[in-house]
Amino acid sequence: MNVPVSTANTVRALDLVLAQVSARRMTSTVNYLADKRFAGRRAGTPGGAAARAWLADQLAELGATVAVAPFDATRVPEVYAAPQVRWNDGRALREPVFGREVSLHLTSSDAPLIRHGELTVAGQGDPTGRWLVVPASMSVFDAYGHAGRSCGLLLPGTTGIDGWLTTTLAGTDAGPLPMLALEPNLHAAVHEAAAQRRGWWAANAPIRRLDLTAANIHAIFATAPDADLEILLTAHFDGVGDVPGLRQPAASHAGGVAVVLEAARLLAAAPPPRTALRVALLDAEALGGRGAAHHAATLASDDARPLVISTDGAGLTRGAAHAGAGGDAHRLLATVDQAGRHVGLPLSPRSLISDDRRYAAAGLATVGIGAGMGGDHSPADTPERVQPASLVALARLVVATVWLTAKARCSVPSDSVISYDGRPAEIEGRRP
Repeated sequence: MNVPVSTANTVRALDLVLAQVSARRMTSTVNYLADKRFAGRRAGTPGGAAARAWLADQLAELGATVAVAPFDATRVPEVYAAPQVRWNDGRALREPVFGREVSLHLTSSDAPLIRHGELTVAGQGDPTGRWLVVPASMSVFDAYGHAGRSCGLLLPGTTGIDGWLTTTLAGTDAGPLPMLALEPNLHAAVHEAAAQRRGWWAANAPIRRLDLTAANIHAIFATAPDADLEILLTAHFDGVGDVPGLRQPAASHAGGVAVVLEAARLLAAAPPPRTALRVALLDAEALGGRGAAHHAATLASDDARPLVISTDGAGLTRGAAHAGAGGDAHRLLATVDQAGRHVGLPLSPRSLISDDRRYAAAGLATVGIGAGMGGDHSPADTPERVQPASLVALARLVVATVWLTAKARCSVPSDSVISYDGRPAEIEGRRP
């Protein structure tokens, strides 16, 4: 272990706390949040609101003072019906499977009526009344320049685990045409047919934009009068949501919430000295981290400077936790690394494009950790893929980080600690 001998009592106390981490509790949380009653927990939906209410109750039961902070989420894309798609390649008629072979592109315009037209490649010939197949090397904006009075655009999509197309909600506003994303092999086949000017495509694009209200959950735990260190634990509870014909449970992100709840439970029962603990369970991460952005702005306006540990997904560690740092977080990252060594979970450097970016952009020392299992934002993101051992490993990492940070703040000399890169360094204990 990379902690000084003088911390032996703290280490023993920490190990007693770590022994209380419960895989059963966290697995139960994942199963509950991924249940169909919450319909994928999309921001601004009844399912998302129901999940938020349940989570607020869980934090209140742990003794926290809980508040809900609503904010506007505008121009949110919603697929309100499964698209109807047929394709004739000149030899046979096919109906591509929604979610597997075809999905609605994020920037598609709303086109509820079926459009029927011959196929052609974007930039080749007259586009009028035809569906244009956009080559993988061509951008959407370049394709617009060739679109004219076409029926719409067919673009290559991205598939994840088990071959499901990935659902996204964050991006630019709707473009001028209906657009469908195709599974790469299907896109290649349709491109070949279009290049040979054979076959036709018929489809609609039932996607609209809504202005919604999302909301974060903020919890503050009882603090000793001498507390001079604030630590904020965060995770996002939303997913991309179910759409007609596609169940998308968002279990991996439910795992991140389960980890934070478990860490908060243990830290509230055995609080580290002189440490104020906050928890933020965030909404609208799938909309571009809007919940984190809203909370970070609130912290900045209040001049609050907590150290932030953000957990994004907890499904499968594969022997290490992904970790990335932002803001003035060198010392905090060193402490996370020491905590990982203590609990037997190495860190794998990786930039997490999630809520941690929003806190770092606000100038807060932030470390983002996670253990994605693949299949995010798709029907493959199911509870049985979330490994209980990974939940335990991440919860232990979070708890150990908070304890070691608190101990460093209280009594560890700055020159007696070994940093994550093997050189003497101070464990994070002060606000940045």
